[in-house]
Amino acid sequence: MTSPSPHMQGSAKPWEVIIGLEVHAQINSQAKLFSGAATAFGATPNSQVSFVDAGFPGMLPVINQFCVEQAIKTGLGLHAEINEVSIFDRKNYFYPDLPQGYQISQFKHPLVGRGYLDIELEDGTVKRIGITRLHLEQDAGKSIHDQHPHKSYIDLNRSGVALMEIVTDPDMRSAEEAQAFVKKLRALLRCLGTCDGNMEQGSLRVDVNISLHKPGEPLGTRAEIKNVNSIRFIGQAIQFEIGRQMQILEKGETVDQETRLFDPGKNHTRSMRNKEDAHDYRYFPDPDLPPLILDPAEIERVRASLPELPDAKKSRFMEDFGLPSYEASVLTAETETADFYENCLALHSDRYDLQKFAKTCANWIIGELFASLNRETLSIEQSHIAPAALVELVKLLLDEVISGRIAKEVFAEMWTTGASPKTIVKNKGLEQVRDDHAIAAAIDRILAENTDKVEEYHTGKDKLFGFFVGLVMKEMDGKANPQQVNELLKKKLHP
Repeated sequence: MTSPSPHMQGSAKPWEVIIGLEVHAQINSQAKLFSGAATAFGATPNSQVSFVDAGFPGMLPVINQFCVEQAIKTGLGLHAEINEVSIFDRKNYFYPDLPQGYQISQFKHPLVGRGYLDIELEDGTVKRIGITRLHLEQDAGKSIHDQHPHKSYIDLNRSGVALMEIVTDPDMRSAEEAQAFVKKLRALLRCLGTCDGNMEQGSLRVDVNISLHKPGEPLGTRAEIKNVNSIRFIGQAIQFEIGRQMQILEKGETVDQETRLFDPGKNHTRSMRNKEDAHDYRYFPDPDLPPLILDPAEIERVRASLPELPDAKKSRFMEDFGLPSYEASVLTAETETADFYENCLALHSDRYDLQKFAKTCANWIIGELFASLNRETLSIEQSHIAPAALVELVKLLLDEVISGRIAKEVFAEMWTTGASPKTIVKNKGLEQVRDDHAIAAAIDRILAENTDKVEEYHTGKDKLFGFFVGLVMKEMDGKANPQQVNELLKKKLHP
């Protein structure tokens, strides 16, 4: 997807796009935020509901300490301030799937304060996105409208599930930047183990706030797009909303402050409700919950438990293995990919230069392995080829037992049959030919069959050298050692 420029052209001066995000991340926890009810996805409707979740009178919430620790861990991963004192509030509004008539959330005194996340764009630019806060809140239930022609049903399984709401500063200026932020945040959450990031299941949902204004003029009125549940849809929703608001403003009209929904089928946003006042919710401290007071030692204990974060892992891959920034970014974008790569590196032996071995493994993972996974819509955990098998293939290549072209054929058969690369090479006789006489004979045949091209080469068409190399490799079924082919061909052409 091509993202718009930060400055969108209009009738006179360009429009500047301002984007901020509110990300709702469901905490990985076996129990809800204020009750012991289960949180398993896909359970029978209303089978995971306690009296607290259902809003029964007299039921008192009790904070889940594990959820607090998960939020602290996420805040530390976002380089954010952890507030030793935070307060839970009641966020009051009516909706059929909100049995209490309010959500327990945090407003003025959140658990996590200011932080940041660095994103990398396609052109290699690194941009820092500010984090305003991260606060804990309980999720609402779910209204189901497609089970009956005239009725809606309520499932309260999700009611009370622990959420982290991560609010960014309005630092993004394009769809590309917003998508890059959500990708990076999702990778961080999965690395930390605080949220599974399954957007299709709703455990990571994004509210997008967008406004346009002329540079140097006051900020425009924002519209909020609620509950976007895929990175692709985030890009599409932003693109549409930029165009919609620009058309309104170009006519001299005013953008309404409202909440909108994105319809991926029609690729447009539509109005959900107007906000007559920016403060459309009423908050007050929850009388059933005292302030949450953290021991500084507890914060440091959580800090000490943090895994190596994606940015640190990327820097290590670049420094220790000589990987370029792009390859290191791809390999650290998902915890499972980084684990697969490091499992490959664990099989390195002193026979091979470490950086050459590491780069070769990286190229095969990003190239052939990713292509095969994408073709069958598989995750790397479902790969037909394990790290040990891939390393066996890489070592055959580095030992020059097989050529690069043959290695791709072997990989394809490994993927299909599960056979080991050594077995495939042995059974099919694919070992690389290193016999100078055999290679020289093949070169003689090719040059004799293409005397006109030889004459053109000697008149200055140096690019024909690659043409001859290709014909020789084809003549020898890709088994010839490429370095020997190049050396012997030069001798034949320049006796």
